[in-house]
Amino acid sequence: MKEGSSRVFVEARHLGKQVKTRDGVLTLLHDINFAIEAGTSLAILGTSGSGKTTLLGLLAGLDLPTEGEVILEGYRLNAFDEDGRAQLRAERVGFVFQNFQLLPGLTAVENVMLPLELARAAQPRQTAEQILGRVGLAERFRHYPNQLSGGEQQRCAIARAFATQPRCLFADEPTGNLDSETGKQIIELLFELNAELGTTLIMATHDPLLSQLCQQRLYLAAGRLVEPEAMVPHD
Repeated sequence: MKEGSSRVFVEARHLGKQVKTRDGVLTLLHDINFAIEAGTSLAILGTSGSGKTTLLGLLAGLDLPTEGEVILEGYRLNAFDEDGRAQLRAERVGFVFQNFQLLPGLTAVENVMLPLELARAAQPRQTAEQILGRVGLAERFRHYPNQLSGGEQQRCAIARAFATQPRCLFADEPTGNLDSETGKQIIELLFELNAELGTTLIMATHDPLLSQLCQQRLYLAAGRLVEPEAMVPHD
C-alpha cells in the first residue's frame, strides 16, 4: 500500500468531496492537487465556507474523498478502512482543533496522557507533565478544561497534539477563538515546537500573520484552489 520513498509527506491528487443535501448534491471541494515536503509548513487560506476544514479532514484521514486520493507519507489513505486510517493517524499525525476538543471529564494532564496511552508509550504521565510544562501549564496539571482560559485550553490541546511527537500536525484555525495577544503566543508556540521536532505543519487559517510564517500557502475559494488575487476579501 506504500508508494516509493520521497521527500513529499502529504499529496492530494484530484481531490474532490461531495455531500448529498435535500436540494441535491453539494460540491465542497473540486479537483485539488498539491504536495508538501516533510518538515515544512503550509497555510490553507480561505473565507468561511471555502472548504478549508473539509480539506484538512481529508488530508488527515478523518474523512474520505468522493473523488481522487490522499497520499500520506507514501500511504494511499483510500486503501485503508477506518481502523487502518486511525492507526496511521495514531502513529504519524497530531490534530489541533479551533474549539480545542478537550475531554471535560479529564484534567489537563489526563487529556495529554490519552494519546500516549493509546500509543502504549512508556511513562505517559511523565511525558504529559513534561510537555505541559513546555507549553507553560506546569501549574495547571490537575485543572479541568472548564477551569482553564481559552488560551490555556489551546495550549493543552497543542501539548496533546505534540505529545506523541507526530510526523505531521494539522491545525484547524488554531487562533480562531483567541484574542490577538493570546493568538500571537499560540503561533509562537506552534512554530517553536515545529522547529524542535521537525514536524510537518499544515494549518487552515484566515489569520494573515499565521499564514505569512508558513513556507507555503494555498488559497481556497468555493472549494477550488485559486490564485491569491482571486480571493474574496476578508471581512
